[in-house]
Amino acid sequence: MSQANNQMTVQAKPEPLEIDLSRMAVIVVDMQNAFVSRGGYWELAGWDISAARKIIRPCREIVGAARQKGIKVIYLQMGCRPDLADIGSPDSPNRRKSKGLALLHQRPEIRDKLYIYGSWGADIIQELAPEPGEIVIQKPKYDGFIGTNLDIVLRTCSLKYLVFVGTATNICVESTLRHAFFLEYFPILVADAVSQLGPGKTQEATIFNVQSFLGWVTTSEKLLNAIRLAEKP
Repeated sequence: MSQANNQMTVQAKPEPLEIDLSRMAVIVVDMQNAFVSRGGYWELAGWDISAARKIIRPCREIVGAARQKGIKVIYLQMGCRPDLADIGSPDSPNRRKSKGLALLHQRPEIRDKLYIYGSWGADIIQELAPEPGEIVIQKPKYDGFIGTNLDIVLRTCSLKYLVFVGTATNICVESTLRHAFFLEYFPILVADAVSQLGPGKTQEATIFNVQSFLGWVTTSEKLLNAIRLAEKP
């Protein structure tokens, strides 16, 4: 592990990556009650949330270490308006594919457990609650850049190296990470701080895609070691 001034080197695949700490941000993706908490939308829909629960600890450790070094922590929060005015037109494919909207239609009494802004379900889990002054980007789509000012925020803060943690690896994390790569950011996926929705092979597929074509893959241990040894920006 080496660092000079604001530089640190993270051990990653396919090769180590040197990062300017002053231009780094941790992107926390959709760690919300609807997806991670017991009694939330995912669990009510029959999904196994054990993988999502398991990543809370490494996510907390990474966020805590970043805060200590003055590294930006940016939260993505998936959701829709209470009046559902932003879910898409009547012929939108989102209305056909969204299991959340289908569940809401079938069981309107669980509205608070879904990802509707202002509800418990949409809230970021208490274990990872944003601190005052930290940026929360509300997004209507899987991709955190679509319909948001995320790119403007990142460029305003001169950020270039984006560390991705959160859920779901194969949906919102990968969608946002791909777009980040296309926009000339350096995406770093923390393999044990992201969780998939569905079988384990989907997690493996995203990890393969990132380390082969879209960015770099590391672990929470390797990232934390690099952050803790680095000088404060």
